[in-house]
Amino acid sequence: MLLALDVGNSNLVLGVYEGNVLRGHWRLRTEIARTADEYSLQIRGLMATNSLSLDAVEAVVVASVVPRMAPTLAALSHGLFAQEPLIVGENLQPRLPVRYEPASDVGPDRLVDAVAALRKYGAPAIVVDLGTATTFNAVSRAGEYLGGAIAPGVGTSLEALYRSAARLHWFELTRPARAIGGNTVEAMRSGTFHGFVALVEGMVARFKAELGEDARVVATGGWSELIGGATPVVNHVDPLLTLEGLRLVWEERSSLP
Repeated sequence: MLLALDVGNSNLVLGVYEGNVLRGHWRLRTEIARTADEYSLQIRGLMATNSLSLDAVEAVVVASVVPRMAPTLAALSHGLFAQEPLIVGENLQPRLPVRYEPASDVGPDRLVDAVAALRKYGAPAIVVDLGTATTFNAVSRAGEYLGGAIAPGVGTSLEALYRSAARLHWFELTRPARAIGGNTVEAMRSGTFHGFVALVEGMVARFKAELGEDARVVATGGWSELIGGATPVVNHVDPLLTLEGLRLVWEERSSLP
């Protein structure tokens, strides 16, 4: 079995694969102050609940955008699975031509997403990752990672708004019934929801003008079902695209002579 770890600024998403079958997946908070022992205890419990054996894990593959988590992840992998972790961008390189300059600046999650989108949906492709940041990633018709765009994420934007506007209240972001809000909460919900939908639609239109109108659009990340699922410009909503990309990157590596 394979343990895939997608470590973002807000959440740590992990999945256990048996072959190409995802046997279980979970979302934890990314907390730099937590120890490897604390994470290990939580993962041990989650796997046990799903009748997944720790001893059956033959590889641990990681895509992380949080460098300070590296020692914790290494200790977790060694202690819980007796495995040296395979880190995308370090000791594990995706089989994907990168035209970004410098290539080392591309986040490992963006590369892994591009691999998964290319293998699952074809090229050209646009991957919209709606997480802590909102990223747009372009895969050319020739299967190359070209680059993209980075904007604030949904949660990041809301937190900044609350810090700057003392009279605004916290609310649960759901799809609003109408665009014109009749009170402050409705107005904030509409502005956030429709604002990010419009961001996705506008950026996709600009990317397609450069990539081609036939580019497939894939939405992933924690907000993908809410925001990506609300616009017809998104062809596929795939919240676990990064986990699938980690599996594919590992399998392609293991198949090399």
